[in-house]
Amino acid sequence: MLPIYLGADHAGFILKEYLKNRLNDHGYSFEDVGCYSQDSVDYPNYAEKVAKPIQEGKAGYGILVCGSGEGMVMAANKFPGIRAGLAWNTEIAALLRQHNNAQIICLGARFTAADYAWKMVDAFLHAEFEGGNHSRRIDLFN
Repeated sequence: MLPIYLGADHAGFILKEYLKNRLNDHGYSFEDVGCYSQDSVDYPNYAEKVAKPIQEGKAGYGILVCGSGEGMVMAANKFPGIRAGLAWNTEIAALLRQHNNAQIICLGARFTAADYAWKMVDAFLHAEFEGGNHSRRIDLFN
């Protein structure tokens, strides 16, 4: 299985570190592309560091965290073929995969408790794309 790439800006750093530890505890292969502190950084740079390896087939999925999650969604979705979505509950997290075949889950650190963020990531990683009409709709993205 390809590794999961994790990225965050300064606002998402602490939550990223928590999720990284949970991924490790559950035996997932992952790559942390930063940031590595709470010093101010520009979130689009980290969205690119997660989206590019997925585009290149070097990563299976990505997790991006910023203050609201919205900036990461916008930055990641600018890369052709990337589907990133904001999760705010476990059902939405699963639907990102089931209906949208998203490769990247984005989270808002300022609005999400760490333990619940893990539940959303877990739901995202365990969900499977349902295909069917959803495939046709995704094809319309291009």
